[in-house]
Amino acid sequence: MDDDQRTRTLQTAGERETLASFLDFQRDTLAMKCAGLTTEQLRSRILQPSGLSLLGLVRHLAEVERGWFRNVFNNEAKPGFWKRPDDRLADFDVETADPEEAFAAWRGECDHARELVAAAESLDVLGYHGEEALSLRWILTHMIEEYARHNGHADLLREHLDGVTGE
Repeated sequence: MDDDQRTRTLQTAGERETLASFLDFQRDTLAMKCAGLTTEQLRSRILQPSGLSLLGLVRHLAEVERGWFRNVFNNEAKPGFWKRPDDRLADFDVETADPEEAFAAWRGECDHARELVAAAESLDVLGYHGEEALSLRWILTHMIEEYARHNGHADLLREHLDGVTGE
């Protein structure tokens, strides 16, 4: 995927469509940063001591999609994809992680989130994080911020891997 293949952000649409297009643009940016790399490159933790890798970011964002859209917004109570024996999330534990599995989980969660957003009565529909009520509008905005932050990490990782830069 290159810059021209990413979802275009809508400039004159309604609020839901605009937010959804910005989120899809950010999702596409992550896919673009990972495109064409080997399993070893995706697993590579080249910015020591952080331990970040592109594959870890994909797995993390699959968990984030699941957590915010399924669990918070739609009250599904789905467990995480990757857990350690102590029950903590293991999304960044990528030594033996399968990229195909990670990308399939991430894409599946993105697709499910799109369906939930499209079906919602309005952006004012609430989800709950414990006792805290959060609107779909807030969740979408938070997800855009989450991807934008991690796409900055992905950009640095990719540049260190093979010199590829870009938005």
